[in-house]
Parts: sequence; structure tokens; C-alpha cells
Amino acid sequence: MTEQREQPRGRYLFTLAFAALGVVYGDIGTSPLYAMREAFRPEAGITASPQNVLGVLSLIFWALILVISVKYLAFVMEADNRGEGGMIALTALVVPRSASTGKAGILVLLGLFGASLLYGDSMITPAISVLSAVEGLEVATPFFNPYVVPITVVILIGLFLVQRHGTGGIGRVFAPVTLLWFLVLAVLGTMEIVKHPHVLAAVNPYYAVAFFAHNGGAGFFVLGSVFLAVTGGEALYADMGHFGKRPIRITWFALVLPALLLNYFGQGALVLNDPSAVEHPFFLLAPSWATFPLVVLATAATVIASQAVISGAFSLTRQAMQLGYLPRVHIEHTSSREIGQIYIPGVNWLLMLACIGLVIGFRESTSLANAYGVAVTTDMVFTTLLFAAVARARWRWAWWRVGALGAAFLVVDVAFWGANLEKIPHGGWFPLVVAAVIFAVMTTWKTGRRILASRMQATTLPFDLFLKDVESSPPTRVRGTAVFMYGNPDGTPPALLHNLIHNQVLHERVLLLTVDTREVPVVPDDERVEVTELGAGFYRVVVRYGFVEEPDIPAALAMLKERGLELTPMSTSYFLGRETLIPSSKPGMAMWREHLFAVMTRNARTATSFYGLPPNRVVELGAQIEL
Repeated sequence: MTEQREQPRGRYLFTLAFAALGVVYGDIGTSPLYAMREAFRPEAGITASPQNVLGVLSLIFWALILVISVKYLAFVMEADNRGEGGMIALTALVVPRSASTGKAGILVLLGLFGASLLYGDSMITPAISVLSAVEGLEVATPFFNPYVVPITVVILIGLFLVQRHGTGGIGRVFAPVTLLWFLVLAVLGTMEIVKHPHVLAAVNPYYAVAFFAHNGGAGFFVLGSVFLAVTGGEALYADMGHFGKRPIRITWFALVLPALLLNYFGQGALVLNDPSAVEHPFFLLAPSWATFPLVVLATAATVIASQAVISGAFSLTRQAMQLGYLPRVHIEHTSSREIGQIYIPGVNWLLMLACIGLVIGFRESTSLANAYGVAVTTDMVFTTLLFAAVARARWRWAWWRVGALGAAFLVVDVAFWGANLEKIPHGGWFPLVVAAVIFAVMTTWKTGRRILASRMQATTLPFDLFLKDVESSPPTRVRGTAVFMYGNPDGTPPALLHNLIHNQVLHERVLLLTVDTREVPVVPDDERVEVTELGAGFYRVVVRYGFVEEPDIPAALAMLKERGLELTPMSTSYFLGRETLIPSSKPGMAMWREHLFAVMTRNARTATSFYGLPPNRVVELGAQIEL
């Protein structure tokens, strides 16, 4: 298995488990609002007969057990990258960044496209969750019909405004509400099950098999609605870095799974007794006097549901950025104890605008449900493939074991995926378009950086030749330390050459600094810096970070004191190269991708800010480079 960070215990474990309840499980916890209803919508062609109700319930039950409890909680969460989860972490775990061709290249592309799909999910989940809850007002009175969309938009704006407080703080506020929500789910379901206990027969998988046998093709496509009961599994995995696997597992088995099952079976019991209740089975579980309070609680729960995918989008963005698939962006850390708890303003506002646009464009949760599922089912297929690669390459599982488990997971994943394909013309195209755009951005940035590095490498002077010139014709040396940052540890930084040519001086100490981002979340302090003396006052320094860490170069250089190289901050200057990129017809990328890369480069967070350099000690030297 992968190396683990220290597991939380005692009171801190309870605190994390409680906070995880308010962040991780909101998405899957609000599925009872619409999953059963969507399975029996008129377009599906499935009547609410006792046989069909028990069949759908059986499918929901076994989906929760097999997909969430077995696949994600028992297996996929073991494929963590030192505590970090999600598609990018999983891809980095199995495929080194240096591997970009053949089978390794295919796995990288699968991981990137799977990660891109989660952005579409992050846009749809808040929209459908909040909209479905607010629609409960229509059950109480038709007076609210014209105000459902405006109320939903206002709630979404409020949700994204509070993101800056961080997932830990939000989790502490949201967790009590989510706890109440799951308790209400359990109570409402239990009240109806007590009246009609024969509904529990749906635990028998026979009813799921009989459902398919009786309904044929129409029954298969109902899987697209049944899948709504397990949406949130990918967000659960992506959010693992915020809280850790142990708190997430405890919360699932102790509270979330029992509450969900009780509520779904309660809805089934209600529909068995009154088939007309299938139009709004969730809200009709409650007595009439409780409709308004339940709508308020459901709205609060759906706001919380959106938190899981929003937090997942933040984690995903940081991982992609650190591994070189996205340009540098501004990240705010919101916890001193959990490194995974972050806030990214740019991503937050883009998600908010997309959610509002979806609500205004689709206007009904039933319409949005068509857009839901395609992205997540595709992502689940990719997760299974990557997990199998991890099991084989990292854990050295036998082929038969990997094949048997992977095939078992794929049977379920592919069935759900196939059932959702019919949704593509009716809204399912949206997350695919979003994923295609983000995939193009990621691959363009990665390819552009590789081309840029090769262009610079072609004109880079080997450092050993530069050092010989300095030793044979010593330039004027001035007091202080100069730090030149460059990605090629064996080459001479262009900024160093420009400084020597134009100013005709060198500092008495010169550090050639390379930052290396590894495919692990966190690098231990004893591996953070490495220094090699090159002679003539030159030193090569390598600083290492994990893909969830925020670089702080001055703090890293301060660690050199333990290695016999002490720097004085006020006499240390940082020299950075600033390239102006010019799209050209040279072999490389398509022209539109070169223009896109140039735009992203201009708008990326500055190296000074990203690396935590003191602005008044930074000197930038420019150069023009044709792509």
C-alpha cells in the first residue's frame, strides 16, 4: 500500500469525522430528494407497480453497497497518494511525470480527462441540489412557482461567498445541520417502513434481476436515474485529503449509509401504498405541517451538498497546478493543521457563474438531471482503470486478482455509464463540453511548458563551460548573494548570462536554484533542500515540494544554514527570467494552442508571489522566445 500520513486519534478524530460529515457527504446525502422520483418519471416508461418499486429499491441498495461501501471506501481509498485522493493524485501515483508515451501516456490522458470531468460535476451538483430542494416549495403551495429559480440563484451566491472561510470552518458550521438532516432522513423513512415492513424484501437482489427481466431496455435505462443515488462517490475520494480516510469511513458506516437506506426504503414503502406519491416521494414522507420546515432543512442540506464538489475542485486545481498541468493560481490555506484545506478564489467565482447559468438555463431539476451522471459515470470508469494500474504496478497484485476485481467493478461502472449515454442530447453534453475545454487547457499548458523548456535548452550554455570561463577570466565580484532560479539544474540560467553581459559583475555567492515538484503530497523537511558546491562561489541548490504544498523559497533557503551555507535575507537578491512568448510556425503545437498558452502564461500568478519571494529583493530579466 502507499505510505500513509499519521492517522488522527481520539478527540481530533471525532472532530475531523464530524467536520467531514458537513463537507464530504453532503452530495450523496441529498440524493434522496430526486433519485427515486427520477426513476419513475413518465419519460422513463416505468410504472410505479409493486414489482418495479421493489426492483428500483433493490438496485439503489446494491448500488450503495457495491459502489460506495466496497469500491470506494474499501478499495479505491486505499490508493491514496500519502493521504491525498482524487484523479490527479491517483494518476501521479501510478504514472511518473517523465512517462508520456505508450501505455503510461494513455493512463495520463485518462487521468487528466477524468479530472476534467469533475469540474463539470462541480458545476452541476450545486445547481441540481439546491434547485431540487427549493422546488419542494411547490409541494406546499403553487404560490412559489415563479420564485423557485430566483431563490435558488440567491442561495447559490451565498454559498460561494462563504467559501473563503475554508472547509474546516465551513464543516464545523455545516456538520450540525448535516447531522440533523441525516437523522431526519432516518426518522422519515422509519415511520413509513414501520407501516409497510414488507418493503424490506427489496434487500434481496432477486428483485433487481426481476426488474430487468420484466422491463427489458426501459429497465436498463432506469439505471441512469438509480445512479443518482451514488453520485458523490468521486467527490468523496477527491476530498480525502481534507480530512483523511479514517474519519470518512467512520462517518459513512456509522451514520450516512443507515440513514440513506432507511429513507430510500421509506420512500419505497410510501409509493407501494400510494403510487401517485412518486411525483414527490421525499417531501410526501413528511406530514403536511412539516413540509415548510423540511423544505428549509433540505435547502440547507443541498447548500452543504455542494460543498463536497467545490472542495474537490479546489483540491484538484492545486494538484494539477503543482504537477504542471495548469498555470500558477492564487491559493489561500485555511487551516494550520490540515494541509488539504484550501480556498482558490478564481475557481470559486468561475463555479458560481457556471452554477447560476445552469439554473437559469435549465430551470428545473428534472432537466438538470439529464446533464447529471454522464460526467460522474465516465469518471468512475476511469477511476477503476487507474486503480487497477495502481494495484498491479504499485502493490504488485497478481494479474488474476487485478483482473477479477477490475472486471467486477467495470461491470457495474459500464452498466451505469451506458444507461446515462441517452442523456447526452438532453443536457449530458454540458459536462462533456466543460471537460473537453479543461482537458485542452491542461494538455496545452503541459505541452507548452515542455516545448518552452526544449527551446530554452537548445540555447542554454552548459554550466561547466560557463564556470571555466568565469575561472579563466574572473569578472568583478560584488558583495551579497544572488539566487538564479532555473528549471534545468545542469544549464546556465539565462538570467545569469544576461546579468553578467549587461552589468558585467557577479555576486560573491551565486546560487543556481531548481524547484522540483514530486509525485507525493508532502516532502519531509530532511529531504527539502540539497546543496552542492560547484567552486568559484557557485552553489547548486535543489528545493523539493509535494504536489499539495505551497512553495516558500526563503523558508527553504533558511534551511541551508544546517548544511553550512547561511544566507542573510537583506543581502540576498533573486534573479528571475521572464519570457515573452511569440507563437510561430515552428513545429510544436497548433497555432490556436500556442496563442492559448501565451495567454495563460501572461495571466498566471507571478513567480515572485507563487514562490513567496520578497518583492523588493527580486530582479526580473526578460527574453523573447518563439514557440
